[in-house]
Amino acid sequence: MIRAAVAGATGYAGAELVRLLTGHPGVQLTMITSRQFVGQRFDRVFPSMAGRVDLVCEDLNDDRICAAADVIFTALPHQLPMKIAPEILQRGRKTIDLSADFRFNEAGVYEAAYQPHTAPELLRESVYGLSEVYSSDIASARLVGNPGCYPTSALLPLIPLIKGGLVDPDGIVVDSKSGVSGAGRSPSLAVHHCEVNESFKAYKVAAHRHAPEMETILSREAGRTVAITFVPHLVPMTRGMLSTIYARPSGAATAGTVQDCLAAFYAGRPFVRLRPPGAPPNTLHVRGTNYCDIGFVLDERTRRLILMSAIDNLGKGAAGQAVQNMNLMFGLEETAGLDQIPFAL
Repeated sequence: MIRAAVAGATGYAGAELVRLLTGHPGVQLTMITSRQFVGQRFDRVFPSMAGRVDLVCEDLNDDRICAAADVIFTALPHQLPMKIAPEILQRGRKTIDLSADFRFNEAGVYEAAYQPHTAPELLRESVYGLSEVYSSDIASARLVGNPGCYPTSALLPLIPLIKGGLVDPDGIVVDSKSGVSGAGRSPSLAVHHCEVNESFKAYKVAAHRHAPEMETILSREAGRTVAITFVPHLVPMTRGMLSTIYARPSGAATAGTVQDCLAAFYAGRPFVRLRPPGAPPNTLHVRGTNYCDIGFVLDERTRRLILMSAIDNLGKGAAGQAVQNMNLMFGLEETAGLDQIPFAL
């Protein structure tokens, strides 16, 4: 039985981790931490967990968390995981970080988008946790940087086609819509109910910090520098993410070759589902799951490839993929603890 701890358990992604790990057949959740709710039972913070989780939120302490767990999920704000990861790894505990602190292998790229990095030596060994693409590296890793939700939704459709030479890496446009839980649980005017209800807006246009993350991975897979246009939007729903990606197909690309490329790349990968023609992905169909649904249309009139993907931003976009990465790191079935049947409605 794997002993797991969640640092930052009372944020939205942390709470989703607690939910998934509590139902995992190979895991014992041994410790949860929270800066705001120290001393309070988790089921008092999230009453939906009454009768399922009776752990008390603790302050984050290196000695205590390392003694309690074999794997530590850091669902903390950027800059905090980099401060505690060196000590956790020194003590032989595996770490899956849900912040951006370990998503980049170069300190300069991280620092240009975020802030100075205090553990740059760990960036060289951190593995980008896009489960379906880097599973072999994840399996042997002790430190995984869990991808952002927007990058997950864009990279899963794009990477097979870029690797297969079916998409021109130049001129890619990623247009994404996210539920409000993607902004986190901390109160702010921007996500106040009256500000988001009956509202649909773009934000951080051409300035979102997930763009460098996407460009770094796409450049790695293309073998050349890739720059994208990324426009995120906030929609008045709690959870879910839909990305529509516009790209120029190569001369060899047809609807058949695109379909075959995606199907071959994700053959045997249970959490990527290809939608049939005429049935685009829908956030409702992946809600509460670790699925990524992908569809596409090749517009022959404009020679434009339109890729679409739907994920749950707290599931495949955060906690679900983190648990999937833990399964890979410990040699478990990839679907362990993640095989919930999707809601019909």
